[in-house]
Amino acid sequence: MEIMTFGFNFETTYRQLSPHFYTETEPEKSSSPEMLLFNTGLALSLGLEASALNSPEGAEVLSGNKIVGETPIAMAYAGHQFGSFTRLGDGRAVLLGEHVHAGQRYDIQLKGSGRTKYSRSGDGRAPLGPMLREYVVSEAMHALRIPTTRSLAVTLTGDTVRRETMQKSAVLTRVASSHLRAGTFQYAIIESEEAAKELADYAIERHYPDFADKENKYELFLEAVVHAQSYLIAKWQSIGFIHGVMNTDNMAISGETIDYGPCAFMDYYDPKTVYSSIDVQGRYQFRNQPGIAQWNLAKFAETLLPLLNENQEKAIEIAQEKLDNYKDLYQAYWLSDMVNKIGIPTPEESDVALVLDLLEIMEEEALDYTSTFRALSLGNIESIKVKDEEKLNGWLSRWKSALGEKDQSLEDAHMLMINTNPAVIPRNHLVEEALFYAEKTDDLSKVKKLVEVLETPFDDSHDEYYKRPPNEEEMIRNTFCGT
Repeated sequence: MEIMTFGFNFETTYRQLSPHFYTETEPEKSSSPEMLLFNTGLALSLGLEASALNSPEGAEVLSGNKIVGETPIAMAYAGHQFGSFTRLGDGRAVLLGEHVHAGQRYDIQLKGSGRTKYSRSGDGRAPLGPMLREYVVSEAMHALRIPTTRSLAVTLTGDTVRRETMQKSAVLTRVASSHLRAGTFQYAIIESEEAAKELADYAIERHYPDFADKENKYELFLEAVVHAQSYLIAKWQSIGFIHGVMNTDNMAISGETIDYGPCAFMDYYDPKTVYSSIDVQGRYQFRNQPGIAQWNLAKFAETLLPLLNENQEKAIEIAQEKLDNYKDLYQAYWLSDMVNKIGIPTPEESDVALVLDLLEIMEEEALDYTSTFRALSLGNIESIKVKDEEKLNGWLSRWKSALGEKDQSLEDAHMLMINTNPAVIPRNHLVEEALFYAEKTDDLSKVKKLVEVLETPFDDSHDEYYKRPPNEEEMIRNTFCGT
């Protein structure tokens, strides 16, 4: 019987690369696939037959039981994990194909679909909780206007996986502009310089085709990736997002946030915040993220050295110049985002102190990051409870004076702030509560409601339950990868 395509238009160019970049891999069969979460809006935007795909037949495809098109592939890559280099690859994921719609190309990947050639000690499956978590958080990030991979569906397999206990397993269908990582290039260069060139040419053709015919295309490529990462990390810092596992294999060259494991959003402002239970040294704490991104970019740049110039010293000089630009680019993007958060549309150097002084007050007073900025946006100053009222009032005076000097009305400032500072984010305690409820009761109502709320993060009409910070008993201090 012919399998329905559900509107998928696969044209997988990655298969044109040398075979050592991937391995054809059949997903493991699921005993009784069931569609749990389905992203109708995303499906429609991709030109898919949403109602047909959100069905038992669609669950067969998005669990990997039935294949649309060619045999899926698992991708090879390497990476620095917490600073240590290792060979890796898709150990529990396969690429169904590259879906082409309206001139755009999207990777459609099944995550949690079983063991591959690159699996290490894991079973290749994924527990339900982490797959739901990635769906919730990645879609929230999209609504917050932060570059990200997205989630099309979560499909229950009908089978179990063993972690600390036996848990239900599920498959996440992830959508990305590509799954090319800094670690993919690290894998290529240890294969050969020819492999690095092949991959770089492919990446340029896919992501930056305007560079393809340029004599200095590899230099332009490195520059573009540096720009994309500086923009992304500035967005993370401005919203209080902590990725938790910023390994080089988790840095997509597209500039999209990828691989949501022990990620979390900061509650009270503390630059030293770490959530991931495996980050015992605090390598990826909030304040370190900009520097880690630059370190990752340096490792990426090393893979391009043979392509930048035949003379190694000259190649290093070119790479260093592009890497040196990161700090200024990041600072410019970060300052632009942060002054928008206090109602200033265009930043000036004098605004740096204003932003840093507010963050200092927030840190000293242990103020909630999201609700403090939202309170400022709405003019609810009285809701910001501090011990040192004189210091806060002094800052407010300086802020209003700064607006006046820029001929920025308070009304216009509040409008900008309301559209910049979210009322709701995927707070850790809300996510954990919804996932726990889903796993223990088979009831996804809390997860679905949370997803619905997070679709409109700048809307103040949401119930206070979703807006308020956690109390002491609700605070989540550790997060876990889980997969």
